[in-house]
Amino acid sequence: MERDLYTAEHEAFRETVRTFLAKEVLPHHDRWERDGVVSRDVWRAAGRQGLLGLAVPQEYGGGGTEDFRYSAVLIEEFARAGASGVALSLHNDIVGPYLTRLATDEQKRRWLPGFTSGETVTAIAMTEPGAGSDLQGIRTTATDRGDHYLLNGAKTFISNGILADLVVVVARTTPEGGSSGQSLLVVERGTEGFERGRNLDKIGQKAQDTAELFFDDVRVPKENLLGGEHQAFAALMANLAQERLAIAVGAAAAAEHVLELTRAYVKQREAFGRPLARLQHIRFEIAEMATECAVTRTFVDRCVTEHGAGRLDAVHASMAKWWATELQKRVVDRCLQLHGGYGYMTEYQVARAFLDSRVQTIYGGTTEIMKEIIGRALLA
Repeated sequence: MERDLYTAEHEAFRETVRTFLAKEVLPHHDRWERDGVVSRDVWRAAGRQGLLGLAVPQEYGGGGTEDFRYSAVLIEEFARAGASGVALSLHNDIVGPYLTRLATDEQKRRWLPGFTSGETVTAIAMTEPGAGSDLQGIRTTATDRGDHYLLNGAKTFISNGILADLVVVVARTTPEGGSSGQSLLVVERGTEGFERGRNLDKIGQKAQDTAELFFDDVRVPKENLLGGEHQAFAALMANLAQERLAIAVGAAAAAEHVLELTRAYVKQREAFGRPLARLQHIRFEIAEMATECAVTRTFVDRCVTEHGAGRLDAVHASMAKWWATELQKRVVDRCLQLHGGYGYMTEYQVARAFLDSRVQTIYGGTTEIMKEIIGRALLA
């Protein structure tokens, strides 16, 4: 069935994204995976191409559109290309809303031009060594010292952690902590006491720099408080639906792409004197995965539409996130099996997709947390 989610303008933007990937990303991605980090040049190239800050007002160099479908196109094309190193969606769809919705006019003038040009790479620091999906368990503290906060603590698994010039940090600003005592502080590269640990060695998404961050008596000026004091938890809850939808969009696209690769593979690969595609078991496997992908695509597209209308709630965003990522993991695993020994070779896209996909059911809220959110809402 033909998708009716996108207009001709969205499809024209898709061609722009594909051209950008072919020219600026794919020729370099293998090297970035060996390096464990992408070049800053690709961020500046993305800025020149208009791929950064799609929802940022035009006065700051952004695209000036609230239409999330443009972000969805970007996410889909990067997922299909297997370009996991350049975390544009993290920058645009996760950090971006905090800066556009919560920042003061003065903060916007300081931060958004670099955000949209690619000169300023961003990250958000929520996860801690002892607090993953449980945001209420955050222990990083920010003590009010008059004209500044004194920030102390550690964060881990921070995407863009090595490259980031601007980090939105979630910290406790009341002694008791909890959901009512957290604030968002923006820490800038070079601030005294702000240190980066190692670039973490992951099983997949090797080109995407993921780091530990340490804050030792970091003086954060009050001018870098993002939103109201003690208001972080509400802001986090408001933005998590879009984050989870973005992950679901990428997961659905990645599953579809790996299935396409596998369909082509089983048509040309022979066993026992005939193509694999002529074996009934193979046909059943492909039929099952194609059906699951089609059903998932329909639901995720509907969630994108609901989000655009301002109606997507936490429950349906959580449904989309856990279902699409679990589907991706399952489809990639089955497709690798159909490739046989070649599927285990990293020169094949299915092998890299297998490694890259595993984290999808973990970050942005684990599958188990997604089910807990849904279950609590349905049984309240």
